[in-house]
Amino acid sequence: MPKSKRNREVTLSKTKKKGREHKEAIVNAIREAVEKYSSVYVFSFENMRNLKFKEFREQLKPTSRFFLGSNKVMQVALGRSAADEIRPGIYKVSKLLRGDSGLFLSNMPKEEVESLFNKYEDYDFARTGSIATEKVELPEGPLEQFTHEMEPFLRKQGMPVRLNKGVIELVSDFVVCEEGKPLSPESARILRLLGIKMATFRLHLICRWSPEDFELYKEGLEDSDVESA
Repeated sequence: MPKSKRNREVTLSKTKKKGREHKEAIVNAIREAVEKYSSVYVFSFENMRNLKFKEFREQLKPTSRFFLGSNKVMQVALGRSAADEIRPGIYKVSKLLRGDSGLFLSNMPKEEVESLFNKYEDYDFARTGSIATEKVELPEGPLEQFTHEMEPFLRKQGMPVRLNKGVIELVSDFVVCEEGKPLSPESARILRLLGIKMATFRLHLICRWSPEDFELYKEGLEDSDVESA
């Protein structure tokens, strides 16, 4: 009698091996990059937009390289302490890889890097759970920017609407969102329909390491924070 497929054991060794090999590849790539590039930066990001980040990364590809992913893997690559760091003083960079952060390695002058990161920002539609940057309120009356086919959809988003001679109109004032409060899924959809962008994708430099020196950028961080992290 043939064995039941339901009772067949499945080994996870291949999956684990693949995951381990992937991490080792990242560690090796980071270590090779440290040797290739003159400076190593830690940066943080807010409202990440993958497509926009990819464009920014491609723009700097000839002179630089980005690493995003597991902070722990990046820390292992650099060394978590002075005892296992791969270059003198670079463990300080490792200590600042927290939360939404990544590594940027470059041969560009530091003034050029600072200028690029400080100036970079891109606006996009806010997602559910994002904090509203302003109050948006629609007054009672016609919504001529929408076609009549949109009326059922707008009603599902909680808007008090009706059709009046083929024109959608609000029967009362409607608050889409309040400043400082999280956006509901409905609010996020309405803002997108209105063309209102509340999310700003930004990159912030936290620190810079080179064989000659180490520099903190982020306000409120001191050398003691690096030592105790």
